[in-house]
Amino acid sequence: MTRPLTNVRHSSNAGKIAILMDQRLDTQIQAAPLTQEDIRSILLGIMLAMFLAALDQTIVATALPTMGREFGDVAHLSWIVTIYLLASTAVTPLYGKLADIHGRRVVLLSGITVFVVGSVACALSPTPLLLVASRFVQGLGGGGLIALAQTIIADMVPPKERGRYQVYFAAVFLSSSLLGPVLGGVMAERLHWSVIFWINLPLGLGAYWMTSSALKRLPRHERPHKLDVLGALLMTAATMSLLLALSWGGTAYPWRSWPIATLIVAALLLWALFAWRLRTAEEPLIPLDILANGVVRRGTVAAGFGMGTFIGLTIYLPLYFETVMGLSATYSGLGLLPLTCGTVIGATSSGRAMVHLTHYKRVPLVGLSVAFVGAILLAVFSGRISLLPLCALLAVVSLGLGTLLPVATVAIQNAVKPHQLGTATAVANFFRQIGGALIVAAFGAIVLGGVGGAGAHLSHEALQLGAVDRETMVTLFRYVFAAAALGFALALIMLALMEELPLRGHAVEDAKVIGGE
Repeated sequence: MTRPLTNVRHSSNAGKIAILMDQRLDTQIQAAPLTQEDIRSILLGIMLAMFLAALDQTIVATALPTMGREFGDVAHLSWIVTIYLLASTAVTPLYGKLADIHGRRVVLLSGITVFVVGSVACALSPTPLLLVASRFVQGLGGGGLIALAQTIIADMVPPKERGRYQVYFAAVFLSSSLLGPVLGGVMAERLHWSVIFWINLPLGLGAYWMTSSALKRLPRHERPHKLDVLGALLMTAATMSLLLALSWGGTAYPWRSWPIATLIVAALLLWALFAWRLRTAEEPLIPLDILANGVVRRGTVAAGFGMGTFIGLTIYLPLYFETVMGLSATYSGLGLLPLTCGTVIGATSSGRAMVHLTHYKRVPLVGLSVAFVGAILLAVFSGRISLLPLCALLAVVSLGLGTLLPVATVAIQNAVKPHQLGTATAVANFFRQIGGALIVAAFGAIVLGGVGGAGAHLSHEALQLGAVDRETMVTLFRYVFAAAALGFALALIMLALMEELPLRGHAVEDAKVIGGE
């Protein structure tokens, strides 16, 4: 009969400890507020860390042909890109949870260290298989850098002011998108392909040095947690099975083949087991109150549809430029500039508007409506529009989409407790990446699966070489643009349904109100 009383006393003591910890954290925030110089120093460091991860997603692709010629192995080239995507996506939620347990600084510095070690291993790899293994290690390090950077900004800046800082992150993605392919090609041809990995050494050391001391001044919100190892393993295995199916389906194997069917069945089974683990674990990897939060859920889905559609367009638009408009590979890459630059402008305007507007959803609601109309016009005039009007439409589409990104991120962070910021931000980024992979696969199924009934056996490269006539590609891209319009429409609906919580303007208020004190 004494055991229940012991448990009650233990729970009571644990509750008192948690309250005392919250009071200590609030006191720390009040006693040592960050100065603008502190914020600037931390911001530069985490932007450099984020640039590491973003650049590595774009710099490698243009160097792949050079690597293939040197290794004499073309069969494993796609794995150099795929394995990084698999590893970095799978570990993103894990980084968020670890940051909530151990603090942002130690987890971010660990991620940078693993990323740099993986980069050095890539540069020294003598065979394609060792290079693929090293890219896996590199992905394990890079997977959490972007989500951690967004979490750190959330620790420093109250939600009311946070939108304007999302602009810096948009600039990082823009610069990596523009510089990555150019640097990759130049370094591989003029220097050596290993230089694209050696460059991460000074960048990584710089990011480590800039963030190590600055992050010591960061407000602390972590609490004691248990890491659900089994849940992490199930989620990682489920993610890798799903991404492999989406990467190989319609390219390496037909969608109806046994390897793809096996991967899809395995992914469904593993996700079901992960859902069971979430309900039964003492402390699940992703807290159920985060998954039940309507703002987090709808904001994540809206961002997933919007960003996924954007990624799909950036991957397949060069194919449209080459097969429908007859542009060279160089000019088709330049044709993406309106799409990438417009996103940054849209994010900038939306982020700044959040500081002044009470109803901050209005800007992205209008923006997504404009993006939807622009995508409809692209579908209607597919193959019948000249280059300049096409670029203007792409700029309008990306401008409208860009307004969604800072609002979705800040709204999600504004809706959770301070000690759950890392987990919530990482989960949002994780499902955004999964959504992107799904939409890219859908676009690929339309293009590669709709060519003469045999598209499952054609590759992206084969279509670029002119294996299909122009009129067929015009028709297929009409469906692609229509699918993009559907993606923007779904993002618009989910954003409209998302509750518009007031943005808090002070860190202490942020800590107390969300915590329910």
